[in-house]
Amino acid sequence: MTAEAILFDLLSANILWLLLAILIVILIFKAVKIVPQSEQFVVERFGKLRKVMGPGINLIVPFFDIVRHKISILERQLPNASQDAITRDNVLVEVETSVFYRIIQPEKTVYRIRDIDAAIATTVAGIVRAEIGKMDLDDVQANRSELISKIKHYVEDAVENWGIEVTRAEILDVNLDQATRDAMLQQLNAERARRAQVTEAEGSKRAVELNADAELYAAEQAAKARRIEADAEAYATGVVAAAIAANGLEAAQYQVALKQVDALNAMGNSPSSSTIVVPANALEAFGDAFRMLKGRSG
Repeated sequence: MTAEAILFDLLSANILWLLLAILIVILIFKAVKIVPQSEQFVVERFGKLRKVMGPGINLIVPFFDIVRHKISILERQLPNASQDAITRDNVLVEVETSVFYRIIQPEKTVYRIRDIDAAIATTVAGIVRAEIGKMDLDDVQANRSELISKIKHYVEDAVENWGIEVTRAEILDVNLDQATRDAMLQQLNAERARRAQVTEAEGSKRAVELNADAELYAAEQAAKARRIEADAEAYATGVVAAAIAANGLEAAQYQVALKQVDALNAMGNSPSSSTIVVPANALEAFGDAFRMLKGRSG
């Protein structure tokens, strides 16, 4: 064997080993798949679902298994959507909604629905219209949290076969047409005017009640004063009657005579009086008084 043949054989062997090494590297590269934490890979073999690979290092059969879909499992938000709905009391409203979801079973999402975002948006729109159609406008405004809970529950039931989880549903706004807004504004102004009239009437009623209470209190106090005065007069009369009963009629005549004397003295001491008119029985009154006084001192 010549040197050229030996060199050719060695070169052929080295190329063969090099190709084999390259093939092994390619096979390893094809067989080993590293899946990120936020994703899942859907693997097919001959066009059929083979398995779903989770985060980490995974092995497949090169050239037979193919990573067909790389699905993100992060939470997603649908674009804000607006849809018209009619309430039970025939008011047209425009409802703006937003839905958050995440994929939990990629094999269902991939093979059962083509456009998941559009499907969810259509489902939400139908559920919102159906639920708002069961409620009056006032209930829509007052029970928004309850309405959101119902929408989320029904959406979850509707998309269960698509391998997704609805994490949150929100009603961002409920808009009314201009005619309805004007009517509600008029109603609000009328309600405010009614409340003002009611408040004013209640104030007037309260004032009348307070005035009546004040008059009643004044009447009660006047009656008490008259009763006290009458009790005092009755007491004085009783005292006089008791004195008369104890000392006889003479004591009463003595007191009357003293009063007459005091009255004459007051008239005589008045600086404006130049003439004193003495009653016909004045001297008798003086005499009776002195006589009674003498009798008491004796």
